Amino acid sequence: MRGNEQARYWAPQAWVQGRWAHDVLLTIDSAGCWSGVQADAPPGARAGATVLEGPVLPGVVDAHSHAFQRAIAGLTERSPEQRDDFWSWRDRMYSAANRIAPEQLQAIAAQLYAELLQAGYTHVCEFHYLHNAVDGKPYADAAEMSLALARAAQSVGIGLTLSPTLYMRAGFAKSGLRDDQKRFACTPDSVLRIAQRIAREFDTASGINAGVALHSLRAVDEGALKEVATSAQALGLPVHIHVAEQVQEVEDCVAHHGLRPIEWLLQHARMDARWNLVHATQSTPAELQGVRESGASIVICPSTEANLGDGVFDLPTYARLLGNWSIGSDSHVTRSWQEELRLLEYSQRLHLRQRNIAARAGIQESTAAMLFDAAIAGGAAATGLQVGGIVVGRRADFIVADPASPALLGIPPGHVLDALVFSSPDARMREVHVAGRRAALSAQTGARTDAFLRAMQGLWD
Repeated sequence: MRGNEQARYWAPQAWVQGRWAHDVLLTIDSAGCWSGVQADAPPGARAGATVLEGPVLPGVVDAHSHAFQRAIAGLTERSPEQRDDFWSWRDRMYSAANRIAPEQLQAIAAQLYAELLQAGYTHVCEFHYLHNAVDGKPYADAAEMSLALARAAQSVGIGLTLSPTLYMRAGFAKSGLRDDQKRFACTPDSVLRIAQRIAREFDTASGINAGVALHSLRAVDEGALKEVATSAQALGLPVHIHVAEQVQEVEDCVAHHGLRPIEWLLQHARMDARWNLVHATQSTPAELQGVRESGASIVICPSTEANLGDGVFDLPTYARLLGNWSIGSDSHVTRSWQEELRLLEYSQRLHLRQRNIAARAGIQESTAAMLFDAAIAGGAAATGLQVGGIVVGRRADFIVADPASPALLGIPPGHVLDALVFSSPDARMREVHVAGRRAALSAQTGARTDAFLRAMQGLWD
């Protein structure tokens, strides 16, 4: 598109502001944003518009990603130890973290991002802490690994919020990092400089923007946390932090600070709508109320939280509070937003031995609608961008489901979203558009697959 030229699409069925609309004329401006959304458009409006052959939905933000962990998906499911939990998994994860070179990271991330795009994710938030070389020494260019991720996203065509992550110590009572954490070493100044570098080098049209992340309260002291958070506020960047993921983490925080992690943040961090608390699986109703009042959001990662034995997020309480949340694929044992939402609901059902938990907590008829709309709405907080929903002024990210997918065969139009979330195997995406541009959907291309296989062979052979 050039100048004031607009792209026009005709959607027989589109998910607009929480319901299925029909005969929808969609227009996208030259900046890749929605400029018109007209439901029940007259037949004549269809002339010259590209017809979208399938149900149209907003693109989904993957709000939490560690791209390098795609390299261990399927490789940590054997247990040589009597006890196997998050902490033993973490040690195995470090074995990958301490082998990956920039070119391998780019190849692994490109494969991952292509898979996410193919599934209907149109933007990914990268929580990135592999800053240094394998020997722990800084690269000549401190942004070397960050730029590898940016190149991977650009090569695929997915949006990316790249958040360099502050990681300074091995635990609450520790003064520094373990030997196997030296690649994570950084300072508030170095993290902020990488974020500013990303912001300078990539404009809005690139689909890449910057955020900042604080690994966790156990990895960052109070002074450093406040320094990064204050600078992020001045720069207008979203802030992400792992919090209250494991029972041991909560106990260690109480022993060190006299407060639970979310309690500490509520009292000391001056959280606002830019903050995104990742996991929060070990949270109390009072803490969730405090998060809601602060304006902060929670990033729920159901497949990783299940894989690591983290626990079950208290969705009913947070939904009744109308708290803001998004979803993330985190360690990438699953690369499907449908499966993340399905597992989020099913974990509640297993825990409470009831059905349609999200619908009743959100006072909606459809569980799928409640989950999907909440995940879409939370994407703006996670990215710091005007994304989420088919709404005039927001970035035109959308997906077209394939109506020939087995999950959708014979489904009445009003139940398509229910089937998309709760009928598996997942329905395929016929088209995915990011900022109005149609993306190529093959996750298996010769060059990309070859690079990924070389990276995996270099890591594990």
